[in-house]
Amino acid sequence: MERVLAETLLSQSRDLRGLLGALCRGEASAERVETLRFLLQRLEDAEERGGGGGAGALPEAAREVAAGFLVPLLRGLRGRPAGAPDPDLPARDRRRVLRAATAALRSCARLAGGPQLAAALAEEALRDLVAGGPAAGAEAAVEVLAAVGPCLRPHEDGPLLERVAQAALALALGADGEQDEAGPLEDAAALAAGRLLPALGQCGGAALRAVWAGLVAAGAPSGPGRVGPRLLVLSALAERLLPEPGADRGPRAGEEDPDARRCWRFWRTVQAGLARAPDALTRKRARYLLQRAVEVSAERGAPCACGPREGTGPSLFWWCEKKKDELLKFWENYILILETLEGNQIHVIKPVLPKLNSLFEYAVSEENGCWLFHPSWHMCIYKRMFESENKILTREGVIHFLELYETRSLPFAPEFSEFIIGPLMDALSESSLYSRSPGQLIGSGSPLGLKLQKFLVTYVSLLPEEIKSSFLLKFIQKMTSRHWCAIPILFLSKALANVPRCKALGIEGLLALRDVLQRTMITHQILLRGAAQCYLLQTAMNLVDVEKVTLSDVSTFLMSLRQEESLGRGTSLWTELCDWLRVNESCFGRASACNPTGLPETPSLNAYVKNLVQEYITSPAGETGEDCFMPDWFEAKLVAMMVLLAIDVEGMKTQYSEKRRTQNVLRIFLDPLLDSLLKLGTNAYMPVLRADRCLQLLLKLLHTCMLTGSGARDDEVFTLLQSFAMSATESVSDFILRRLTMNELSSVSDLDRCHLYLMVLTELINIHLKVGWKRGNPIWRVISPLKNASIRHLQDTDSGQEPTLAGQIQRVVSMAALATVCEAVDQKPELQLDSLEPGPTERFLASLPLNQTLQKPHPEEHSRDDNCLFCFSFSEDSAASQGWGKVVAQYIHDQWVCLSFLLRKYHTLIPSSEGDVPDPVLPAVQMPARTLQSALGALTVLPSDQVLPVFHCMKVLVPKLLTSSESLCVESIDMAWKIISALSNTQLIFWSNLKAFVQFVFDTKVLTIAAKIKGQAYFKIKEIMYKMIEMSAIKTGVFNTLISYCCKSWIVSASDVSQVSLSSAKNYSELILEACIFGTVFRRDQRLIQDVQTYIENLGHDCAANTVIENTKREDHYVRICAVKFLCLLHGSNMSHKLFMEDLAIKLLDKDESVSKSRTRYYVNSQQHRLKNRVWQTLLVLFPSFDQNFLNRIIDKIFQAGFINNQASIKYFIEWIIILILHKFPQFLLKFWDCFSYCEENLKTSICTFLSVLSHLDIITQNIPEKKPVLKQALVTVLQWCFSHNFSIRLYALAALKKVWSMCKALRVEELEALTSVIESSLNQVENMPGTGNAKKNWQRIQEHFFFASFHPVRDYCLETIFYNLPRLSGLVEDEWIAIGKFTRFTDIPSDAGFQWYLSPTHLCELKPGDWAQQDVGSHSGEADSQSEWTDVQKKIIPWKNNAPDLDLELVFQDRVAKLGKSISRLIVVASLIDKPTNLGGLCRTCEVFGASALVLGSLQCVGDKQFQGLSVSAEQWLPLVEVKPPQLIDFLQQKKTEGYTVIGVEQTAKSVDLTQYSFPERSLLLLGNEREGIPANLIQQLDVCVEIPQQGIIRSLNVHVSGALLIWEYTRQQLLRHGGAES
Repeated sequence: MERVLAETLLSQSRDLRGLLGALCRGEASAERVETLRFLLQRLEDAEERGGGGGAGALPEAAREVAAGFLVPLLRGLRGRPAGAPDPDLPARDRRRVLRAATAALRSCARLAGGPQLAAALAEEALRDLVAGGPAAGAEAAVEVLAAVGPCLRPHEDGPLLERVAQAALALALGADGEQDEAGPLEDAAALAAGRLLPALGQCGGAALRAVWAGLVAAGAPSGPGRVGPRLLVLSALAERLLPEPGADRGPRAGEEDPDARRCWRFWRTVQAGLARAPDALTRKRARYLLQRAVEVSAERGAPCACGPREGTGPSLFWWCEKKKDELLKFWENYILILETLEGNQIHVIKPVLPKLNSLFEYAVSEENGCWLFHPSWHMCIYKRMFESENKILTREGVIHFLELYETRSLPFAPEFSEFIIGPLMDALSESSLYSRSPGQLIGSGSPLGLKLQKFLVTYVSLLPEEIKSSFLLKFIQKMTSRHWCAIPILFLSKALANVPRCKALGIEGLLALRDVLQRTMITHQILLRGAAQCYLLQTAMNLVDVEKVTLSDVSTFLMSLRQEESLGRGTSLWTELCDWLRVNESCFGRASACNPTGLPETPSLNAYVKNLVQEYITSPAGETGEDCFMPDWFEAKLVAMMVLLAIDVEGMKTQYSEKRRTQNVLRIFLDPLLDSLLKLGTNAYMPVLRADRCLQLLLKLLHTCMLTGSGARDDEVFTLLQSFAMSATESVSDFILRRLTMNELSSVSDLDRCHLYLMVLTELINIHLKVGWKRGNPIWRVISPLKNASIRHLQDTDSGQEPTLAGQIQRVVSMAALATVCEAVDQKPELQLDSLEPGPTERFLASLPLNQTLQKPHPEEHSRDDNCLFCFSFSEDSAASQGWGKVVAQYIHDQWVCLSFLLRKYHTLIPSSEGDVPDPVLPAVQMPARTLQSALGALTVLPSDQVLPVFHCMKVLVPKLLTSSESLCVESIDMAWKIISALSNTQLIFWSNLKAFVQFVFDTKVLTIAAKIKGQAYFKIKEIMYKMIEMSAIKTGVFNTLISYCCKSWIVSASDVSQVSLSSAKNYSELILEACIFGTVFRRDQRLIQDVQTYIENLGHDCAANTVIENTKREDHYVRICAVKFLCLLHGSNMSHKLFMEDLAIKLLDKDESVSKSRTRYYVNSQQHRLKNRVWQTLLVLFPSFDQNFLNRIIDKIFQAGFINNQASIKYFIEWIIILILHKFPQFLLKFWDCFSYCEENLKTSICTFLSVLSHLDIITQNIPEKKPVLKQALVTVLQWCFSHNFSIRLYALAALKKVWSMCKALRVEELEALTSVIESSLNQVENMPGTGNAKKNWQRIQEHFFFASFHPVRDYCLETIFYNLPRLSGLVEDEWIAIGKFTRFTDIPSDAGFQWYLSPTHLCELKPGDWAQQDVGSHSGEADSQSEWTDVQKKIIPWKNNAPDLDLELVFQDRVAKLGKSISRLIVVASLIDKPTNLGGLCRTCEVFGASALVLGSLQCVGDKQFQGLSVSAEQWLPLVEVKPPQLIDFLQQKKTEGYTVIGVEQTAKSVDLTQYSFPERSLLLLGNEREGIPANLIQQLDVCVEIPQQGIIRSLNVHVSGALLIWEYTRQQLLRHGGAES
């Protein structure tokens, strides 16, 4: 509109000065400024043609417009002083004014007749730009400089151009560093790079050299966030920095512009953009620069080389005309791969990956094996793959990199090592990459993990020796640089452990490994954590140079391992460590000074350990009195471990010689310890710290030697340690008795000592019981005085005085001692000191006031121990007392331990109600309701880790009180459940508390009584049962604890199972039902952890963690295994068993029906599929117990299940159970035939289930004497389904027909001979079907399918087929396969007498899965991998020659078409009438793809719409967009007509032309109508022609985007044909 107005004004006015003056007066609106711009451009064009009028007046008028209007206007836009344009002007209108004003200013500078105006304007704008100010001012200054820059003289204004270039470059590269006004500054930077710098680049000379110097300056930032602006500038100057042959290189003769190809910093910037740029546009610019450099090199042909920064190795970029073809092929494949990676579509990318192999073939010289291309180019591709959002692509990239050395030998390059330690290890930190490949069995190991191991072994073995140490050290240090998940750290550790032995690591490497060990401790997966520790220790033994480390360094490193998780004595890892110490004993280094413990270093292991023990026993100087803190357990653990390692090393040395040497060496080591222990009871002056350290070491020696993994056998070392401990028993026990009873423990810190003494006492009791208990032994003589003294201290009162700290601590110690004695007596009846009748001890314990808290000591008395308590608070291993509240909690806990002992011992004295015992001897026992009420109180005050003895008391009390005090029992149960629920995230104490909770709530007596009275308790137990099942979904193993305990309590032993009554269990059959169908669908990360844990378990004793860590059997499978083994133990001859199983079967069928009704369609391996699958598996297990009467009740439900649309595995189970029923009870055949009588429409394909049953007719009729009637009926039934219109039904019917007819021929049924020719010809036709179509393939597949070819319903009836073979063969996910080995390993429930039926006697387990109804798994799976390189691949890229990156996305229409440099057609698409962003986005994409010159929109605001962007996929960045509002369309169309465009409407009108008959002019304007109303009548009158699309269907119209796309393509097709014909 403004252009039309300018043309009109110019044609009607003769006074140019007056006209320009008139336009410069008034408000500076966008329309006014754009009209002025078009007017000045028109005058400029006329001046160039020599047809301008007013030659003298025009320059003066131009200067007046510039000085009087445009410069003040631009100053206002930059700084907004008084009188500036409205500050509320919208940003889009403001930018429109700015663009128009600067374009007008450029015309004024050219019309002014001299360079002075341009130079003055540039100086002013440069000052504004350099001075800073608001971001909007920077944008305006850049616009001015871009407008007048081309008007400057390259030689005379060279310094000015250079300063402008430097300022523009600083702005373009520095916008990211600014945080304020980020948006406007980014706009200004984009303008500087996209408009100003290219304009200056055309000037060449000083300006170009200044820009280039800034771009390649040393120390320039190169982070991912800074690469984008740099590449933006380089792309804008690509035509000058990478010029084609014959291009204008510079304004001066012989002056050469910089050649970017020869600069290594240029190529590093390009590589950074390719690999690390976060946005696609920056990566596109990097690819453009690379492509242009290759094309320029090919066209120029001159040799070119750019060395790397270090000056060694191959050039980053080079060209040689002799190798032109190889170079072009290399770079073509390289750019194709990078382009393809932009798609993130694995099905498109995977076929291209073989081309990456060819890049390595090109990159390595066949002559000398050196790199021809710099390996950093290859790393760019891998970095791009590793950083992809598509994790499948990342995994493919990692695996491809790890496979590099499998088939080729690559020369060493430092870039490879840097890449491995950097991007590769960063990528390897993603756990999901380690998942199994499709088709891999659970526990078979991660393919990526195994490839990582193989790669690292190969790569390290190929490294030069001088580099190997530094690489491995950096690799391990990288493992300490982040918090790794359990799975990546496990496989990295395993890969390191397999590196061949070499002396690569010194003390720094050992410390790095220790740091890695500490990082493995954060994971909750104990088995994975333990396995990682094992591998890291093996790494240390393989890679540490023992001459560079000392034995002290090694022992400190070993203490980083958790012995209960990895380094258990007796494991293969322990043996391997001992052997390593033995071999290298004389090689360990010596320390130049004493180590931190003060020990002089000696290379001999025995001497080191002897000195270690001696130094440990000796108290530090000055420590002779009482101490306020316990010794650190760390030292005791270290000394004990080293002693046992040294002894076992000595045992290896003397394996075939004198065994007494081991005993002598152990005595040499432990003589200082034994000497100190023997003096404990008699030497009253021995320092307490020394005594405590001796007892700690004794305890740790016994514990370390007895760890799991040492085996059931008692080895020589353990026997010797026991004898040493027994020899010191009297002295140690006297010392403990004195310390516990003589008021020597008087401070809070002494409670840790009390705990130590009681642990030692318990250990000594266990040793004496193991070797044989004798009444006169020292322990016997200590227990009674200890008990009596403890009772005496507890009975003493403070006579009304304030309690003292020492007195209260002694009470706590005495109660703890009594609790220890009670626990020992409870576990070892041999320690009973009194008769079975209640004695003074029992009466005292039963009369203790329960939950009585210890009064806190008086502050004055307590203050004397303040320093001690302060010291204690900083002790590392003090967990016993962190405040008085914890002291009191321990006291109450010990009370309940004693009470638990009493209740179990005298449970027969507990009455069922309070009133039964008028004068109780044992109040706590004989007044159970009060005791249970106290237990409730204890649960409210005790911390969660102290409630275990309270649960044990409740187990005894609740069954006694459930009838008389049900509400109290329910309250107890509810309170206990709340505690368990709150503990669900506390791993260490949850499981022991849960086990105790289950034992008292689900005790058989409790369940029986609750079911009998059917009161609150019964429903509360049911409620908790379902809550526990629900908890199991998020905490695996909860249901396992419950079902295992209940099943074991219902079946006492396997020998008398048949006599066990299940009358109480019947009331809780829901528990067995839920167990039979239990199993959650885990998240992918949870399944991955389970897979890896199974893999570690499958390693067996090769991984020491399996030996040390107990298998808790908390997997979901064990819930079902427990329930199934329980059901297998039941006997149909026992009526209670029979009723229980029948009730369970009915509930299972109801469950199947409810699942089917809840969702008519469900997906394979969904939760519904799995539930139904488990239901029918359990029904098959129960089948032997079904008799005819019971089957009469459920047969209809079973048949009805066959009509439901089920997944394949469920169909097989239903068919199997129907076959077994008909085999065992042929009388149900009549009901079976009725199943074929339903309407075919209702049956649909479900009839295939019953036809499959007939395929096993020979099994069904085994027990039928007269088979002919059955065969006749079967034949008649099958034949009618052979004519079904459904292909699947016909196929199943033919398979059944083949079976039935073979039986008829075998039995020679005469009545059916008339059908012989028809049936056999039909079968022959099927068998000999011509061709290779789907019908023939499916017939072959169904015959080869396991269910018809190999499966025998009777002989294969076993647990292995039900739970493993059939789920595996039917395509069920591996999570549902339960290997038979798990049934045998689960020993909580004994195996039944018929154990042999667990295993399949047939070869079914050898078959591989395959379903005729699905594509054969793996039939084509290897094609992509087998081809070295695909002949053709998808290439969704933009042709480079047609599409240089667009650096200025907001140019006005006329400038933009030229700026894009694309092969633009003369087609304009007008979509101003279209409303929906989706249609506009699709049209934008279509126009850009087919090269339309512009897309006209009603509003440019729609470009920011997410729906628009989702359809356009960034096409708006590469296509000129013009805004023409609907009211302006008539003027716009008329203007285009004057420019020679034919206006074409897409509409059905009376005079419309068929699209197939219409020939598009080159200058075509396509007008699209509104989605609902089409093209309005007033616009139709403006059209030159209407074109309609021929239609064949009923619907009247197409979507507007589709219509537009058809016409755009037809236009493009016709133009291509015309240009092709002209060229030919």
